[in-house]
Amino acid sequence: MQADTTFWDSLVFDGIDDVDVEGVTAAFGMVEVTARGRAADATCPDCGRFSNRVHDSYQRRLKDLPLAGQSVVIHLTVRRFICGMDNCPRRTFAEPFTQLTAPHARFTSRFGQVLERVGLALTGRAGARLASQLGLRVGRMTLLRRVMALPDPQPSTPRVLGVDDFAIRRGQTYSTVLTCGETHRVVDVLRTRDSRPLAVWLAAHPGVEIICRDRAGAYAEGARLGAPTAVQVADRFHLWQGLGRAVETCVAAHRACLDAPTRSTNEEVDSSAAGSVRVGPDPDGRRAQRKKAAHALVHELLAQGHSRRAIARQLGWGLNTVLRYARAVHWQDTLRENRPRPTRLDPYKPYLERRFAAGCTSVTRLHRELLAENAPVTYQMVRAYIAALRVAPPQAQPPPPTVRRVTGWLTRHPTDLSEDERAALKDVLARCPELDVAAQHVRDFGDTLTNRLGPRLPAWINAVDASQLPGLTGFALHMLRDLDAVTAGLTLHWSSGGTEGAVNRIKKIKRQLYGRAEFELLRKMILLQ
Repeated sequence: MQADTTFWDSLVFDGIDDVDVEGVTAAFGMVEVTARGRAADATCPDCGRFSNRVHDSYQRRLKDLPLAGQSVVIHLTVRRFICGMDNCPRRTFAEPFTQLTAPHARFTSRFGQVLERVGLALTGRAGARLASQLGLRVGRMTLLRRVMALPDPQPSTPRVLGVDDFAIRRGQTYSTVLTCGETHRVVDVLRTRDSRPLAVWLAAHPGVEIICRDRAGAYAEGARLGAPTAVQVADRFHLWQGLGRAVETCVAAHRACLDAPTRSTNEEVDSSAAGSVRVGPDPDGRRAQRKKAAHALVHELLAQGHSRRAIARQLGWGLNTVLRYARAVHWQDTLRENRPRPTRLDPYKPYLERRFAAGCTSVTRLHRELLAENAPVTYQMVRAYIAALRVAPPQAQPPPPTVRRVTGWLTRHPTDLSEDERAALKDVLARCPELDVAAQHVRDFGDTLTNRLGPRLPAWINAVDASQLPGLTGFALHMLRDLDAVTAGLTLHWSSGGTEGAVNRIKKIKRQLYGRAEFELLRKMILLQ
């Protein structure tokens, strides 16, 4: 079906004044536009001389953006002109269509811009599926080539530089991201997290005055070599994170202080009896003895200050196995048969406990009350649970707090703790003078960090060193190796917060690339997002 060329000229080539439409054909969901150049002459790209002598012509087939759900193809007639300058090395040249397309391209410039946006947003197969829904019909490699062909942004050298690493493959391969500390935009991405690439980048980009980093030795060395006059700032988040690990080691070393000291002989007998029941028919069997020995070994290594990962490496066990023994208060808790299986009665057990404590012991009445609430329970379920409540001790000893929970109490702000948590922490500190001293050190460091009182750091390190607390003393002495950067981090307002945000965005990009992108494509996506 032929159409008015003037209408299509204004519709398809709006804003493009160097093309004339000769004919339009629409059939079978495709619009084919025949066009040619409007100018009578063209400029030689080498010598700049105008020429109107036509040597020959050829046709280019260009894809354009779809129109009303129909594909658009432009058949463009391109003329070749003869250059009349005798000393020009180019004898013939093709007329340019800079507003419509690029040389050797198979689609229009606006079509390519849409592909670039889709490629940057989704890339790969996901981008190809979206492009197909939009009527563009291109393959995933076309989108990737368009993204890789985009030029890298060239930002100016930042005055404040943020440095952090991110995982290409977690636990195996890491790269480095550089951000501007003032605008929080990504400046560059380095292939590794070694010191040499960072030093080379800093030497090639003079003008960096402040470098915000974590306490990795490679980044400290790279910053010292590449920008010796820049002020290095250790990030406060990483400092507090390191303090949390040190506090956990200290609490684990005083694990015995977490148990309540006042237990009657009857309760101990009941506990041992309950333990014998939990073990099963053969508490003295080889399996029970093996689990008892493993539980004692793990807790002994924890008391010596070893981390759970170090224990797993030392014993050759899996990390989950070590965690299971570390979290178990008694060795009997590691037996699988001691773990209660979920039942349909579980959501209604608190209600039955409250009614039983209020004096209602009639199984029939309690069963009817649950049926009135449409509970999917049977009479036998209620009877068995009420029987268990009758034989249960009236006041069971609550389990002691775990090492992780006490660590959280010590490292959180006191105003964020509930009344019960404050009371439990006060009880633990009253039983353990060493943890009480550690709590005071944590509060002092938190005050220094919050109020940016960096000059107080040497006095805090000396106080912690004098107390000789496991974990905390090593953390404090380790800061002496990087004292200037840590002091600057606790004094200046600069931090790596913007860099951490960039790392989170990088994780999103990695997920949309399905983790299969090579470094060059990943770097391009990070810089152009």
